[in-house]
Amino acid sequence: MAKARAAGTGPSQRQLRVGELIRHALADILQRGTLPTPELDGAIITVPEVRMSPDLKLATAYIMPLGGKDAEKAAATLEKHRRALRGELARRVELKSVPELRFRVDTSFDEGARIDALLQSPQVRRDVDAPDGAADDEND
Repeated sequence: MAKARAAGTGPSQRQLRVGELIRHALADILQRGTLPTPELDGAIITVPEVRMSPDLKLATAYIMPLGGKDAEKAAATLEKHRRALRGELARRVELKSVPELRFRVDTSFDEGARIDALLQSPQVRRDVDAPDGAADDEND
């Protein structure tokens, strides 16, 4: 009998493995232009991550067009064609059941840029560049 997972422990190994399998298959489908989607003609779309629900029935694919242009439009187009994508996935991956698909814009690059900007801010630079303990002494 499987142990119940504690809340907040993150995805299981199975979720990670299936998510990566789906990610590779979606990336291949989008790279080859297998879908008849004129809205995406010539667009290069990356799939940095696919997150699976605990029951493996729902896959949320995070996508980003090269250059970040028209990301919302690309996600909406893929969302519109998700049935066809799911059918193509069924032909490419060996799973008991192919999960429903959702598409979201990947914002991790923006979040990374925001964190980099924070780390370069004068207040943080002052604390990072201060000798050990000097920043603490100023606050006492």
